[in-house]
Amino acid sequence: MPTCDYADCGAEGEKVSRLSPEGFLVATGEKAYSFREAYRRFHYCKEHHDELMKNVWNRVRSEDDKDDGHIAPTAI
Repeated sequence: MPTCDYADCGAEGEKVSRLSPEGFLVATGEKAYSFREAYRRFHYCKEHHDELMKNVWNRVRSEDDKDDGHIAPTAI
């Protein structure tokens, strides 16, 4: 089984996510016909996956720096 993609974590990456450790989708850079092909996969241990989900949820719910010109985090 692959190891967790969080820096300095050697635990088994039992959870698979399309979100990077920074909480963004990362394009594969290849021609893709589906979401699965378009974005890179990351592996996380349970602890870091839970932390990632908490951080993403907090960022999405936060009202800081959001106005009409705010872009989706997936657009970066």
